[in-house]
Amino acid sequence: MNVPADLKYTDSHEWVRREADGTVTIGITDHAQSALGDLVFIELPAVGRKLAAREACAVVESVKAASDVYAPVTGEVVAINETVASAPEKVNESAYAAWLFRMKPADSNAIASLLDAAAYKKTIADA
Repeated sequence: MNVPADLKYTDSHEWVRREADGTVTIGITDHAQSALGDLVFIELPAVGRKLAAREACAVVESVKAASDVYAPVTGEVVAINETVASAPEKVNESAYAAWLFRMKPADSNAIASLLDAAAYKKTIADA
């Protein structure tokens, strides 16, 4: 299973990348897209929406199931990836390239409390 070491993760299978401008980019992990199967629909949060950490804010739907995507930190949605909304299969093709949305965290240190790659690998190995 592909788990890049330079990202942070949540136990609900989101990946998080800190950007140079202080925002964070969020997507679902390779493990999550693999478990869901072929994605057919993605609903993204509205730009400007304020989210609490662990709040359900997006939906990814496959031929097998629908799953909520959760905000990894508290903050505001500053961008969404329209490409994956119109072509959900991009997430299946490359989960770490096909981001879902970007947030400006209310607390820039909040990312430090998320899982590192080793901890996330342990989480999915125990599942």
